[in-house]
Amino acid sequence: MLVPEQLPAAAVSAAPTRHGALGAFSLCAGVMIFSLQDVILKWLSGDYPLAEAQTLRGVFALPFLLLIVRFDGGWRSLLSNRFRLLIGRGALMLCAYTAYYLAMPVLSLAEIVSLSFSAPLFIAALSGPMLGERVGVKRWLAISIGFAGVLVILRPGSGVMHWAALLPLMGTMTYAVAQIIARRMGSGETTTSVMAFYQNAVYLVGGLVLGALLGHGAFAGSGHPSLEFFVRGWSLPSALDFALLAACGPISVAGIWLLTHAYRIAEANRVTFFEYSAIVWAVLWGYLVWGDVPDLWTILGAALVAGAGIFMLRGARV
Repeated sequence: MLVPEQLPAAAVSAAPTRHGALGAFSLCAGVMIFSLQDVILKWLSGDYPLAEAQTLRGVFALPFLLLIVRFDGGWRSLLSNRFRLLIGRGALMLCAYTAYYLAMPVLSLAEIVSLSFSAPLFIAALSGPMLGERVGVKRWLAISIGFAGVLVILRPGSGVMHWAALLPLMGTMTYAVAQIIARRMGSGETTTSVMAFYQNAVYLVGGLVLGALLGHGAFAGSGHPSLEFFVRGWSLPSALDFALLAACGPISVAGIWLLTHAYRIAEANRVTFFEYSAIVWAVLWGYLVWGDVPDLWTILGAALVAGAGIFMLRGARV
């Protein structure tokens, strides 16, 4: 699952200790909580525009993030000398978030999450030109196998590929660039909570800007579910829908805290592959809520992508 708020271990300010079991539990819990946001946004993607959901999420996440910043480094830490870099990274994450969720009305959760598993592959492939890191032969082989898995899921030319399947890949590539920026920033004074705060601020402002441009609904009516999710006019949610959309705020903050906590208390290479537990929740929610059952090609492709990603995350160097 592409987790828009998740930061790599290198961006976590505290050095990891050796609480592997607790770290793995915390990471799995964070992934599970984030999966609830996917369910909510997919469930409501036919009724409200993404920008409206994004705005409500940002508003209700804000007080929780301020509280975390207060105890993490103090509110003065928000006055970072990396302001432009933080805003730029937030804009990249906004693009990743938007592309990822625009696929929700068309694809199953299992397909979207499986495609988002390619994030470590993009990060590894881009770390050479962007960070000057060495990518060895084994890593390039893993990248090749992972992208072969992506092709298995997409099956171009088979007649079953939908152009919306490219959206999670676009989001994942943008996410990879943002995470490389976070890796570079992680060596300085900017804390994870500050990154998350600026990220949420960009989400909120971006949602309001898109609402001002598209919220009148004049561009709606294309008939395509993904496009409608982007250009649909804003409307007043029912009490239940409002509660669900507002819940995305604290859900995302709880996910941030659990994932960050996992990397703070455990060695990254011992727990990071538990992020792939996202596919379990994607399949479970997809079946329980929408009756979706992934086909053999999706399962095979997901296995290839996840296997390659785990190999990358565990740090093959040769």
